[in-house]
Amino acid sequence: MSSGVDRRDGAATEGLNHGRQQGGSLRRIWGLMYRHLALYRRSWPRVLELMYWPVLQMVVWGFVTSYLVGVQGNAVTIAAGVLLGGVLLWEVTLRSQMGFAISFLEEVWSRNLGHLFVSPLRPWELVAGLAAMSVLRTAVGVGAAMVLAFVLYGFGLWTMGPVLVAYMAALMAMGWAVALAVTALILRHGAGAEALAWGVMFGLAPFAAVFYPVAVLPGWLQPVALSIPATHVFEGMRAALVDGRIAWDHLAWAVVLDGVWLAVAAWVFLSQFHQARVRGALLNIGE
Repeated sequence: MSSGVDRRDGAATEGLNHGRQQGGSLRRIWGLMYRHLALYRRSWPRVLELMYWPVLQMVVWGFVTSYLVGVQGNAVTIAAGVLLGGVLLWEVTLRSQMGFAISFLEEVWSRNLGHLFVSPLRPWELVAGLAAMSVLRTAVGVGAAMVLAFVLYGFGLWTMGPVLVAYMAALMAMGWAVALAVTALILRHGAGAEALAWGVMFGLAPFAAVFYPVAVLPGWLQPVALSIPATHVFEGMRAALVDGRIAWDHLAWAVVLDGVWLAVAAWVFLSQFHQARVRGALLNIGE
C-alpha cells in the first residue's frame, strides 16, 4: 500500500518538475524575445528597416509586371501575377533567414553571448527565441509588402487559398536552416563570416526556381534545384496560380527536405556551439 502511494507521489513530483522546466523554458525564450522587441519599441528606423526592402522589391517588380501586362495585353496577366507572387514568397525565405541571423548578430555586436550563457538559457532555447523573432520580423516586413501589392496592383497572394500558410511555413523553415548554418559559421570563424548573413540566400535564388520553372534549368542542374525546399514551394505556387490546383507532391517534398535541412543545420550549429564554448569564443566572438 505504502509503495503504491510512494509511486504516485513520485509520479506527481516528476510531473510537477517537468511542468516547472517547461515554464522556465518559456520564460527564458520570452526574455530573449523581449530583449530584442525592446530594441524596436522606441526606434522607428529599425521598424522602417523591417519593411523597407520587401516593399521596395514589391514596388519595383510590380511596376515591371504592370508594364508587361500593358504591352502584351491579357496574355501575360497570369505570368505577371506569378512573377509578383515569386517576389513576395522569396521575401518570406529571405526575411526569415535574415531575421534569425541578424538577431543572433545583435547578441554578438553587443557582446552579450557570454552573458546569455552564464544564465540558465539552453542552446535550443536561444534557437527558439531567434526563430520566434524571425517570425515577427517576417510578418511585419512581408505583411506590409503583401498589403501594398493588393492596394497598388490588385494582386492578393492569399488567392492561393489555405495552402499559402503551408508554403510560407516551408519557406520559413528553409530560412531557419540556412540561418542555423550561417550562425554556425559565425561561431567558427567570427566576424569574417558575418557577411554571409546578408548574402547567402541570394546565391541560392537562381537554383530555387523563384521566377521560372525548374524545366528551364539545364538537365544536369535540375536535381540540384529539386534538392532545395523552396524550389518545390515555387513549383506549387505556379500550379496554384496558373492551374488553380494544389501540388501535394511538391508540398510533401518541401516538408521532407525542410526536415533534412533543419536536422543537418541543427547538428552543425550545436557542434560549433559546443566547440565555441570549449574554446571560450562566446566571450570574444566578433572581435
